[in-house]
Amino acid sequence: MVAPWKKCLAIAYCLGLVIFGWVSLDMPSAWAVDYNKRTFIQEDFSHQDLRDNSYDLASLRGCDFSYADLRGVRFFSANLEFVNFEGADLRGAVLDSARIGHANFKNANLEGAFLASVKITPSTVIEGADFTDALILGRENDKLCELASGTNPTTGRNTAETLFCP
Repeated sequence: MVAPWKKCLAIAYCLGLVIFGWVSLDMPSAWAVDYNKRTFIQEDFSHQDLRDNSYDLASLRGCDFSYADLRGVRFFSANLEFVNFEGADLRGAVLDSARIGHANFKNANLEGAFLASVKITPSTVIEGADFTDALILGRENDKLCELASGTNPTTGRNTAETLFCP
């Protein structure tokens, strides 16, 4: 005969395994990493899950973030010159005060992104990018409108329309 306390212990152990199993199934596939003030030159971050990472004040010149999951990532005041964001998911990302000259945002999804005070150059590529609900200051929005072309293949939205270009 098994003592009652051993039965209770066995039940508690089994419940713990079940609960831990449910919690572990709900774990994010990537943990947010802090890369603030770091320097990466021509690094390959393409096709990676980088959700919620932080690259504030980082120098990322020439890095490749193509087709990466960058939802909620912070690039505050980062150097993003010559960075490739083609096809990247940048929904809810913060690019405030970032330098995005010569960057490639072709077919990127910037829905709800924060792009106040970004530094845009005529060589910034935004063909097919989706800027729906993105926060962009007027002067920089006008510069983006001059560059706007194409339709985002994922969302089906016209780039110029997502920027409310005239």
